[in-house]
Amino acid sequence: MSSTDNALTKLLSTRDWLLADGATGTELFNMGLQSGDAPELWNTDHPDRIKALYEGPVKAGSDIFLTNSFGGNASRLKLHDAQSRVFELNQRAAEIGREVADAAGRPVVVAGSMGPTGDIMEPVGTLSHASAVEMFHEQAEGLKAGGADVLWVETISAPEEMKAAAEGIALAGMPWCGTMSFDTAGRTMMGVTSAAMVTQMERLKHKPLAFGANCGVGSSDLLRTVLGFSDATLPLISKGNAGIPKYHDGHIHYDGTPELMANYAVLARDAGARIIGGCCGTTPEHLRHMREALETRAPNGKPSLEQITDALGGFSSESDGTDGKGPGARKARAGGRRRATA
Repeated sequence: MSSTDNALTKLLSTRDWLLADGATGTELFNMGLQSGDAPELWNTDHPDRIKALYEGPVKAGSDIFLTNSFGGNASRLKLHDAQSRVFELNQRAAEIGREVADAAGRPVVVAGSMGPTGDIMEPVGTLSHASAVEMFHEQAEGLKAGGADVLWVETISAPEEMKAAAEGIALAGMPWCGTMSFDTAGRTMMGVTSAAMVTQMERLKHKPLAFGANCGVGSSDLLRTVLGFSDATLPLISKGNAGIPKYHDGHIHYDGTPELMANYAVLARDAGARIIGGCCGTTPEHLRHMREALETRAPNGKPSLEQITDALGGFSSESDGTDGKGPGARKARAGGRRRATA
């Protein structure tokens, strides 16, 4: 497939912005998923719930939604003794998505979600480059077979893992997008800055169709990161959390209102993002407000940091990671990274 005949590129050529989806984990927990369970097993055990998961953002106006396959690689599925089911579970995730998108009555892009392996790559950890490429390739083939339009690598912290994902996806002959999570004083957990990500993504042999940031801390921090992508030539992605997580009555809730996320969406567009969505805590109700705001509020120029904090709240750190004051790459613990759950 060429870089111009895929569904995402075609849609981007007709619009200034596209609305992506919101949270996967938040919605699945609301449907009854228990902490520690593998969401990907629901692709075969509860396909009706996964169909409802996808229909939520589509009905709210999303142009793109991600499949229920974030932890669908062999390393993550091994924790649930399901490492032999990588192809099957990813294929089913995409097949359900294809069904929903084809019934939408308008162009909707099915993006095959691919999260981190959960392992630390050499030389700090034990995961070799070849093994990582193999894992991402296996997952990519399943999503491709199920009918995904594009693959979507998300919540990555290490540049080495993003590179391995790009190579694995290239072996499957699929277009892709990639986002990293900047949650440590403007850097990823492994010390990557927004400027460093621009350099890496522009140099990849199998370049993404678009790239950017997802998850992290709050939407203010994420937009500061988007502003740090200013030298990028590829389309930018912004998928911020719906506010800040707070623990209440045994559950984690995000305090971002639909009105706040509507403000975030417009600011993300004005900051340069072409693909705008939500991450943890973002529900279809948030997405409806975001779509309305993007359609009705005129562009207002690139926002200042003061405008961002006035609309969305303060930053979690003084540094945006690019001034040399943020932390460098960490030595990861043997247990690996935690898995994003919302």
